[in-house]
Amino acid sequence: RMCGLGGRKSLHSSVVSRADAVNSHRDSEGNTMETPFDFSDENYGKIREILRKYPTNYKASGVIPLLDLAQRQCGGWLPLAAMNKVARLLEMAPMRVYEVATFYTMFNREKIGKYNVQVCTTTPCMIRGGYEILKACEETLGISVGSDTKDGMFHLMEVECLGACVNAPMIQINDDFYEDLTPETTVKVLESFKAGKPLPYGPQNGRKTCEGIQGKTSLLEPPRGPFAPNLEKEDASA
Repeated sequence: RMCGLGGRKSLHSSVVSRADAVNSHRDSEGNTMETPFDFSDENYGKIREILRKYPTNYKASGVIPLLDLAQRQCGGWLPLAAMNKVARLLEMAPMRVYEVATFYTMFNREKIGKYNVQVCTTTPCMIRGGYEILKACEETLGISVGSDTKDGMFHLMEVECLGACVNAPMIQINDDFYEDLTPETTVKVLESFKAGKPLPYGPQNGRKTCEGIQGKTSLLEPPRGPFAPNLEKEDASA
């Protein structure tokens, strides 16, 4: 792939192959207009709580949290039937829901492995060895970007910034960040998932959260306020 500047090649090129990359629906087994889908009773309770946050005439604002809820119920991916169910609940045109689901890369419209391994290779992570981390993931899992392991346990993605630049390089596995990685610690993290005993998430080099090498040097006292009002208590007393 050429970068368009004097015919020079870009630093790195990966094949665009991931579960969120298809912008048009393609029927497949278990993912058609007729595939049955309904939220669980537990998730209907969560939906009621979500929609309480919005005026009744603006409940379409809940489309992202409802799509996320549907994806979690389906095991990490978002079938067409689930999007249509969200559209009916929110009284939205289905196309409006599809627009959201195809815009945000966190929604996977094809079935993927149980553990979604997302490797950040944006500038801070790249400088700190992000591509070495990606290579370690590919070699350990035996798959390339956009693929699933044969046992259906892992899916591998190369992604843009995940917002943990100070802890670069890092990966996200489902909801959890594994930070301050080396190729060796990356392998340890993946092997722990294979063994069914995932390592604790967070920095993997021993440091606390995102503190610098000198430790905490500011904000040493508890915050003095003023604090935001407790909206839940105010709503309950209304």
